[in-house]
Amino acid sequence: MVSRLMLGCGSVGHAIVEAVAERPGNIVVVDDSESRVETLRTEGVSATRGDPTDPDVIAERPLVDVAFVAGDDPERNRRAARALRQEYPNAYLVAYTGDRPSLEARDELADLADKLIDPGEAIVERLLSMTSEDAAFRTHELQRVLRDIDGKLGIFMHDNPDPDAIASAVALAEIAEAVGTEAETCYYGAISHQENRAFVNLLDLTLRNLDPDDDLSEFAGIALVDHSSPSVNDQLPEDTPVDMVIDHHPPNHPVEAGFVDLRSGVGATSSLLADHLEHLGGDPDERVATGLLYGIRVDTKNFTREVSEADFEAAAFLLPHADTDILERVESPSISPETFETIARAIRNRELDGTVLASCVGSLSDRDALAQAADRLLDMEGVNVTLVFGFTDGVVYISARARGTDIDLGETMRAAFGQIGSAGGHADMAGAQIPLGLLGEVEEEEEVSLTTIVSEIVIDRFFETVRSRPDVDEYGSGRERVASFDIKLAESDE
Repeated sequence: MVSRLMLGCGSVGHAIVEAVAERPGNIVVVDDSESRVETLRTEGVSATRGDPTDPDVIAERPLVDVAFVAGDDPERNRRAARALRQEYPNAYLVAYTGDRPSLEARDELADLADKLIDPGEAIVERLLSMTSEDAAFRTHELQRVLRDIDGKLGIFMHDNPDPDAIASAVALAEIAEAVGTEAETCYYGAISHQENRAFVNLLDLTLRNLDPDDDLSEFAGIALVDHSSPSVNDQLPEDTPVDMVIDHHPPNHPVEAGFVDLRSGVGATSSLLADHLEHLGGDPDERVATGLLYGIRVDTKNFTREVSEADFEAAAFLLPHADTDILERVESPSISPETFETIARAIRNRELDGTVLASCVGSLSDRDALAQAADRLLDMEGVNVTLVFGFTDGVVYISARARGTDIDLGETMRAAFGQIGSAGGHADMAGAQIPLGLLGEVEEEEEVSLTTIVSEIVIDRFFETVRSRPDVDEYGSGRERVASFDIKLAESDE
């Protein structure tokens, strides 16, 4: 909850109070005019009579996140800003110059405030835009939460992280180090996609690969990037307290943390970190800028998929600081034989239902190959949706892609697999993970049987869900089987 303090309340301040009262959080007004304080109280505003320039009066407030200096007298506003900074140096301060300020008063207010408002501007609208909805305030809150971490911050990417997650974690670590907070970038699983390995190696990024049983007590704080919940697409315990979340995926559940930056209308989490770096000022580190630019390009498929104005602005900010030669080398790596084999199996095992293609590749050695296979199969003539899946370590992993259709893949995947595993994503790119459960007890020599059972369960469930979606008119009816996951589990146990 945002705690706001207003020091002095002239005509501008009164207008601000009325608008802020409708927003989450609270506001306390300190003014030395008895009549003004009484007026505010009759309007239901928490107001107290006191000298807004007195540090002792300001210190009576236990917490101040955002402060407004909004009196009409420029000199009193200057003294109030000084007192505020003395007691709350990290508060986000928006200062109004007052009526006809001297050049000296205006210059000092500009030095003291995070944002300075002159009378000639659209005052109320501008002041309000500089609270919780404003990008600069959001970055200020990010720094504040980072400073409050009393020890090392663990920045966790999702399992088997992609360039967007990797670059975002590295950028957040850079911001944390800049405010004096030690940070370490962590992930579970493996970085096996050849482009992702080249990305990490060429940029010489230091990432820590954790095992599920590793002790996390060394971390005084936890941040999640490119996903929003512990234990969902990572191997953190479900009850892990989270201090920070930065993600561009639309959540399907409440997200709680000390700092939350969720902007689902943006194409990449890297764009959110670039936005924070831009508001911090200065030039970003070349490795960080290169990584973020590549993360944006990958997640937006070179600015052709779910791209927003924010992604273009982030790329424009990053490009002058990035190493484009490294980007070219990252995008032209060799492809491993295992990846080629996975793509070949996906082609051989494909099943079609109208324009929807699904394929099981069986046992996996490289999970990242699933996404590459799903992308390649989408190039087949007459195919608008692809779903490729396989299993390893007791889990079925699924990657799906779509183009040129009305289907929302993220919603479809949640409808098909959300009850038996974790699923979600974007309209044209999504994924899921399903524990094998009882199927995991099948012996290795029975892999063919396991592949058949998993294939029937996943493909039937997906095809049936696609047919039943209200936003899909017709995808054909080449398969008539409707399978229940629970029924198949019971059959396999018999």
